[in-house]
Amino acid sequence: MSRINKNVVLALLTLTSSAFLLFQLYYYKHYLSTKNGAGLSKSKGSRIGFDSTQWRAVKKFIMLTSNQNVPVFLIDPLILELINKNFEQVKNTSHGSTTQCKFFCVPRDFTTFALQYHLWKNEEGWFRIAENMGFQCLKIESKDPRLDGIDSLSGTEIPLHYICKLATHAIHLVVFHERSGNYLWHGHLRLKEHIDRKFVPFRKLQFGRYPGAFDRPELQQVTVDGLEVLIPKDPMHFVEEVPHSRFIECRYKEARAFFQQYLDDNTVEAVAFRKSAKELLQLAAKTLNKLGVPFWLSSGTCLGWYRQCNIIPYSKDVDLGIFIQDYKSDIILAFQDAGLPLKHKFGKVEDSLELSFQGKDDVKLDVFFFYEETDHMWNGGTQAKTGKKFKYLFPKFTLCWTEFVDMKVHVPCETLEYIEANYGKTWKIPVKTWDWKRSPPNVQPNGIWPISEWDEVIQLY
Repeated sequence: MSRINKNVVLALLTLTSSAFLLFQLYYYKHYLSTKNGAGLSKSKGSRIGFDSTQWRAVKKFIMLTSNQNVPVFLIDPLILELINKNFEQVKNTSHGSTTQCKFFCVPRDFTTFALQYHLWKNEEGWFRIAENMGFQCLKIESKDPRLDGIDSLSGTEIPLHYICKLATHAIHLVVFHERSGNYLWHGHLRLKEHIDRKFVPFRKLQFGRYPGAFDRPELQQVTVDGLEVLIPKDPMHFVEEVPHSRFIECRYKEARAFFQQYLDDNTVEAVAFRKSAKELLQLAAKTLNKLGVPFWLSSGTCLGWYRQCNIIPYSKDVDLGIFIQDYKSDIILAFQDAGLPLKHKFGKVEDSLELSFQGKDDVKLDVFFFYEETDHMWNGGTQAKTGKKFKYLFPKFTLCWTEFVDMKVHVPCETLEYIEANYGKTWKIPVKTWDWKRSPPNVQPNGIWPISEWDEVIQLY
């Protein structure tokens, strides 16, 4: 009987001990680890989130690029925004001192970095080492658009994007190439037939849906989640560029066909005009960029870019467009300070404003201001002798970057619709005689300025 009692007591003690142990484990897991996790991490040295798939992939990628001297920098918009919001904290964080993974551990499929290709010295070796470290890497190439104007080199392929996957997280490495005008360009991420569409969720990528152009960023090194990375010195400027970065190429193939049909004018006068017009466009761009006023190639200057990738030699002026909401009162003074006196001013800010400045060698700079209506946009014109007003209608458009006369400039993304509105379906045929009051198919009367207002709306003509 006493033996049974001893066994019962022993069993009860064992059961009680097991229950108490289970309770301790439950208490630690569901109470201490969640409510007091931050305090425990400081005292015990554990670091929250640093075992995440994202952080491990980024850490391994940075180790790889650092060891191979690959000059990558972070361009992931989400992470750059977070860094910008917590910049003082990031700036004062030293390597290895971080106790919580705050930036790289957000659950997502990609982290995006960039590389300036002209600084990369060992591309093939890096690719091989990446795969040896466990990355599955995909390389996307396409022809170099900078060589499209050179028949013998057209078709040469360059790397545009790398996707390197480790476990379930991928690093998207966007390859930036230098372009004339001191800016950086990346290409379209276009998948070729042999590429596995299920390798990663490509539709979630933030770069590569179309080619993009960016100002060359100044970089700085910071510590993010215990990892040393390069980021743009002005993170938000880069982030703000992303949704407006779309780039479209000049149509070199069509330009060559144009000059096969219509011989290019290479007379002394034409060469001199193109040189003066290029210098005037560069000076105007510098002046407007300094003011922070966005502009685009308009009228004949836009037609020259789209049709023949050059300035039309008989146009005799440079044409720019500006949205009226971007008008600044010091535009005229800024141009005059740049050595471009006002030739004439038509209209008012609220209606049909147009400015014209005198450049060197009798080359004018015409600036047209565009007004937005519900279903279209328009710019105005005024006949000085009569005060008649004209309106030029355009379908609504957005702005894209392009390269023109060694510059990064804006053009309407919907270029063909813009050109056809101004020049009709026969825009491919050169027309040297042009009446701005009758020739454009999109012109319509817009009333007349009262005599009492002529001094205000027509100046210096």
